[in-house]
Order: sequence, then structure tokens, then C-alpha cells
Amino acid sequence: MGRRFEELDWSETPIGAISLRRRLDPTLDVDVYEVKLDDEYLMSSLFTVAEVELARLGLAELPEVGLDVVVGGLGLGYTAAAVLDDQRVRSLTVVEALGEVISWHRRGMLPMAGRITGDPRSRLVQGDFFAMVNDPAGLDPQLPDRRFHAILVDIDHTPRHVLHPRHAAFYTPAGLRRLAAQLRPGGVFALWSDAAPDEQFTAMLEEVFVAVRAHVVRFDNCLTGGEAANTVYVASR
Repeated sequence: MGRRFEELDWSETPIGAISLRRRLDPTLDVDVYEVKLDDEYLMSSLFTVAEVELARLGLAELPEVGLDVVVGGLGLGYTAAAVLDDQRVRSLTVVEALGEVISWHRRGMLPMAGRITGDPRSRLVQGDFFAMVNDPAGLDPQLPDRRFHAILVDIDHTPRHVLHPRHAAFYTPAGLRRLAAQLRPGGVFALWSDAAPDEQFTAMLEEVFVAVRAHVVRFDNCLTGGEAANTVYVASR
């Protein structure tokens, strides 16, 4: 175990001050890794069930082997690691806007870091995912116009509660069509959300994709002693 509390890193970024903290939870007797943006909590290693389910539910829709996958948003790395656990995956491109977050993984500061950086199928790319979706070159700077079997996104809190106003345009039919154009025929877009299923957003997905599901992912909340839930949207082209 580490110290009771330690701030591992802190940096100013274009979207605010980001910090990585590690604390010992005295009840569970585990080290907990937390990321904050200014005074807002972004993620915690206590709650990773839905991040793993984002990968599992998204890839479960695909029958192929030799899958090429994009993850938008690296964070603590649980979605990326779950993608790599699927042996059908041929390549994983993780797009992360903040170099600080990529550095945490490359420096081995997080529990999932070695699984991601040590896998030859995996590549970390620093870039604005939303800007890259709009760029004709696409999501792989090395291979313009590349198409993927799956694009899994965990960046904003919800389609309505975004980290930066410029992200909002992505959660519209026009933005989703630009995303869909970067998928192979039959490809899958999956999105994590911290809120209950949003009927308006589901309807937007149905304008663009042929099959849409909103999965409610329930998990125990060890802090409250109750149950919590997130949503994973899965949409097939």
C-alpha cells in the first residue's frame, strides 16, 4: 500500500487543471486512483465496471476477427485494457487529448498502464478526438481515411453534460454521421454516459445507425452502500 493520500501529478491544461491522486481507502484497504479536472471528479478506480462494459458490449456486436478498434479517451485505461483482453482485436488506437494522461501511462503510474503500453497491438495518440472526427484525415494520423470495426468513446459525462462546449456538436445527427463515416460497414459505435438512457439522444442515434441499444450497467456503490448505474449506448452501422 502507498501513503494515505498522495497527489501524483498536477498540470494546467487548456480545459483546466488536471490532477492524478492516489489515496488509501481505509474501509476497503485498497489504493484508489482518482482524476480531477479543477474541482470536479472525472474518474475513480473504485468505479470501473461500466468502462469495462463499454468495451465488452461494443465488441460483442462484432462477429469478425482481426478487429481494428479506436478508443476515444484514455483516462485510467480500463476500457483500453478490456479491448486488449479480446483476442480478436488486431489493433487498438487510443486517442487522448491530454499529453499528461498519456504520460501517466507511459511512466507506469496507473494499474492498467503496463497492460496497455506493453501490448504491441496498442498505440497511444495525442489528439482532440472530436476535431479528428471532423478532419478528412480521420482518427489515425499515420493512415488517413482509415476505417475501423469499432469506435468506443468515454470522454464527456453525458451527451448533454460535456467537458467543453465545442464537444456538443458531436452529439447531433450531423456529428454522429461524421463518426459513422469512419466505421467499416457493419461497424459499431459505443458510448459511455454517467446518466440514465436519454430518449432524445437515442432518437438521434437511430437517425444515423441501423440498430441502437441503450444498456443500463448497474454496479455496487461501495461509498453509499447502494447501487449505481451508467449507460452504454451501442449503435451499429
